[in-house]
Amino acid sequence: MYSQLKNIDIFKPLTNEALERLAAVSRQVEHPKGTILIHADKTEPYFYILENGIARAYSDGENQQITFWFGQNGAVLFSFNSYINNGPGYENIELLEHCSLIQIKLTDLFLLYDQHLEIANWGRKIAEQELIATERRLIDRAFKGAAERYQDFVDQSPELIKRVALKHIASYLGVTQVTLSRIRATHK
Repeated sequence: MYSQLKNIDIFKPLTNEALERLAAVSRQVEHPKGTILIHADKTEPYFYILENGIARAYSDGENQQITFWFGQNGAVLFSFNSYINNGPGYENIELLEHCSLIQIKLTDLFLLYDQHLEIANWGRKIAEQELIATERRLIDRAFKGAAERYQDFVDQSPELIKRVALKHIASYLGVTQVTLSRIRATHK
């Protein structure tokens, strides 16, 4: 497991000792496309790193699912409320492709945080980066138009346009599929 973790970008800042400790509590898992890895209204016991594949986070609205995040290789997948408060989450995380993931039990991870400052700081930085990304999405959604949000999405994640269903992209951008089709037609 150590050599596997060493090749994933999110682990690169860690020393060999810290990486060995994480490897000791990590395991590789694979799940097929369509798997709901994280369930809303459930306290989730695991923290995942997406080794290969694509996932999305969404919440169920009235007669619709609202996608608010996409993850690709190297992304972390976890329920924020389960991670921070040991409580039920509000999000679902669905695998959009067959995925290979690194799975770490949260109780094992928190024990490592208590025992190893470097690993605790690594975990804190991951949480901070996720918070900053969430804040950026909220600000963009409030102040940018749909066409500009689409262009940003294409610029930042061009491979997702080819690999993710348009209904999920439209939901993520906060537009209907018809509006997304119009925007895409003007961006060709």
